[in-house]
Amino acid sequence: MKIALAQINVHVGNFAANEAKMLDYIKEAKAGGADLVVFPELATVGYPPRDFLEFEDFIEAGEAVVNNLAKAAVGIAVIVGSPSKNPVIEGKDLYNSAYFLAEGEIKVVQHKTLLPTYDIFDEYRYFEPASEWNLVEYKGQRIAMIVCEDSWNVGNENPLYKINPMDMLMEQNPDLIINVSASPFSYAHAANRIETMQANVARYDLPMYYVNHVGAQTEILFDGGSLVIAADGTVIDEMPYFEEAIGYYDTEVVERGEVQNGERPKEKMQLIHDALVMGVRNYFGKLGFKRAVLGLSGGIDSALVAALAARALGPENVRCVLLPSQFSSDHSVNDARKLAQNLGCQYDIIPIQPVYESFMQALEPHFFGTEFGLPEENLQARSRGVLLMALSNKFGPILLNTSNKSEMAVGYGTLYGDMCGGLSVIGDVYKTECYELAEYINKDGEVIPTNIITKPPSAELRPDQLDSDSLPPYDQLDAVLYEYIENSKSPQDIIEMGYDAALVKRTLRLVNINEFKRHQTAPVLRVSSKAFGMGRRMPIVAKYLA
Repeated sequence: MKIALAQINVHVGNFAANEAKMLDYIKEAKAGGADLVVFPELATVGYPPRDFLEFEDFIEAGEAVVNNLAKAAVGIAVIVGSPSKNPVIEGKDLYNSAYFLAEGEIKVVQHKTLLPTYDIFDEYRYFEPASEWNLVEYKGQRIAMIVCEDSWNVGNENPLYKINPMDMLMEQNPDLIINVSASPFSYAHAANRIETMQANVARYDLPMYYVNHVGAQTEILFDGGSLVIAADGTVIDEMPYFEEAIGYYDTEVVERGEVQNGERPKEKMQLIHDALVMGVRNYFGKLGFKRAVLGLSGGIDSALVAALAARALGPENVRCVLLPSQFSSDHSVNDARKLAQNLGCQYDIIPIQPVYESFMQALEPHFFGTEFGLPEENLQARSRGVLLMALSNKFGPILLNTSNKSEMAVGYGTLYGDMCGGLSVIGDVYKTECYELAEYINKDGEVIPTNIITKPPSAELRPDQLDSDSLPPYDQLDAVLYEYIENSKSPQDIIEMGYDAALVKRTLRLVNINEFKRHQTAPVLRVSSKAFGMGRRMPIVAKYLA
């Protein structure tokens, strides 16, 4: 049997486009001699659909797509993920299902058993778990058809679950496993995904055909990387990252363990770069936007965002605005101008001193007798935010937020100022990683001027200001933040790892007291295992470490 895996980029709720795309791939797979084409989890409706699942017409629209795909399943079979209704009153109203379509009709519907409800996932909010498991028999093959998380309790080692659907299906003697997935990207997840699928293969002594989503759904990114693994654990193929693709696999060839492409390299900065470019491109494309605007300061963060946006949208669609104040250095303005020229982006210079001084004049009776401090610094950032939002409103480009993860973590940013924007591009990239990413972007020649990378970081909101005046060195800060945010280590745990106690307590306090700021910021493109946003849900009003 010849199996085609179609890793596709679907759009939540865009039923017509999703259906048309899958019909095209069915035709392509059929022309390519495939007996079966496999699409990802919830491909009809997009993943994650969230509370759209509570709308009856949304579910019916997904059912209509399944029925239309079934009509096209003539001379070729189709597996596709879609919600299905639970006919039993008790329990949730829906299942997360994999449909097997052949001979113009729906032949088998297998529901997902393991419903992830952690990090970015919230499936038990909507779906009922499967309680029955049946194989699909087709072309002389007995197929165990499972959905994403159903492969992530191999050996019943995951404490979140009490059952393993593959153990149930093994009682019926399957010949191969097909997994339809929506497995989100993080820079370490692709390697982990292969290890987990290989563990399944080793336990059941069966080949695995695993198809994954590709594309961005707001902040959640999917990398593709669909897999075919032989029964001995050999990776026959790992499909491309961050692009739609279809792969063809003869089951007899897979049984012989003949490698097609094998594993792909997994260099961290390349993965992050490609994920962010895709994330920006899909956010704009799926919302119907084409152009972006951002404030270009001459610092590393805005330089990164400008470079990524230019690659995602085309430099002609990115407008860079230099907003110098009386405290901005000449080299920052020159560095920003040089970057815009390197990228080929339009740039404008709008000095903010007149705007800032008008604010100060209005506030003078109220600020009288006080010293220059944080409010005056924040007024500069907010002056920039007002001007950037005005340009966005007047001409239509979406403002990009340029805050990095380190700054967002400790509140080193101004609400309604530099934290403005419709999308946070590097809000899941620590400051130390920003420098690594800049070096990656420059690997084939200078794009980001070297001076931007080498000079000490500064917000330039007062004379001779440096980030180190307010924050610990970024290498120390980021190490502590990583242990707290990604690894959920307690203050004492981190101190016992050898970090300075005062640094740890101060850093973690800053993280927690600034939760209110993060609740008011733009969606953050997720590239790590724990990004700010839907995957990290913290109370705003809390005493812990305050």
